[in-house]
Amino acid sequence: MEKIIKAAVERGASDLHIKAGDVFRARINGRLVPLTKQRLTPDQTRAIAHKLIPSEEDRAHLERMRDFDCSWGMPGVGRFRVNVLRQRSSFMIVMRVIPFAVPSIESLGLPDVISTLADSERGLLLVAGVSGSGKTSTVAAIIEHINRTKQKHVVTIENPIEFLHRDINCSVTQREVGVDTESMAIGLRAALRQDPDVILIGEMRDPDTADIAVKAAETGHLVVSVMPTPDVPTSVERMVAMFQPDERDIGRVRLSEALRGIVAQQLLPRADEEGRVAAIEVLVGTPQVRACIKNPTRWGELRTLMSLGRDQHGMQTFEQSLADLVKSGAITEETAQAATRGEPEPEGRDRRKKAR
Repeated sequence: MEKIIKAAVERGASDLHIKAGDVFRARINGRLVPLTKQRLTPDQTRAIAHKLIPSEEDRAHLERMRDFDCSWGMPGVGRFRVNVLRQRSSFMIVMRVIPFAVPSIESLGLPDVISTLADSERGLLLVAGVSGSGKTSTVAAIIEHINRTKQKHVVTIENPIEFLHRDINCSVTQREVGVDTESMAIGLRAALRQDPDVILIGEMRDPDTADIAVKAAETGHLVVSVMPTPDVPTSVERMVAMFQPDERDIGRVRLSEALRGIVAQQLLPRADEEGRVAAIEVLVGTPQVRACIKNPTRWGELRTLMSLGRDQHGMQTFEQSLADLVKSGAITEETAQAATRGEPEPEGRDRRKKAR
């Protein structure tokens, strides 16, 4: 198993799939490709699952709940976010690759405005994107920027912990849900009593967590969180929808005043087929944006504000980002058009043919 995992990581895999009745597979440049020819048996996948979950207590949890999340490290190769699940009465394992090295904003090619947002003393900074869009790396780069340029206490609540941050100029406290704290909401409430300057919430999915996060941003903390939403307008809608129906009017006001910015992204195949590159959409919490968020009938104006706010505030839409990537030769025109339409990009040979 270790040799297959190491080979996959060396080929740039982002995820590995291990399932009874199937071969080892890895997601490389966005596509799920086979790594082996021999199909795995149920006993083999069970043995792999037990290797990844050595604790008898955690194995019992898996048998009882039928799925289990954890992290796992392989010396010299990397760390992995692991989900073990039951399907067809056997085990399946999905492993997300987390490199040992924490990325920087510069190494990811992110816009300069993200450094400016990371320098905020207080407020709410959201990083949005669908699964596999690079949100975790972007959030890690934001924390790394703070860690290298500030002297602060950073508290993270994650499920599970992914990138490991060492103390550089900041003191970074990382807590894992289910290991160091019972739940995201409980960990977040506790964080407010731990003298934090910056709080990272692994993912904002429930109303309780969203409410506490906004309160933390309102009371002088910088709160960074991930949202599983595809773009900026949807992120605004999702945040407001997390408030109770009778609290949404005041919720829009609270969100508008706390929000520092939203960064949404998607990963696209490079024109040279050497990996993927991020298309980035950025909203900055200017007075005009805050006024727009307060009034749901004006949410349709957010894209216009992003487009017009590029020179002054560093905002941009996906369309502007895609145009930049095409102009630089990073992606093809066909890939940009497919992304605009929300369609999958052409397969390798077809994409090269269309590029010519």
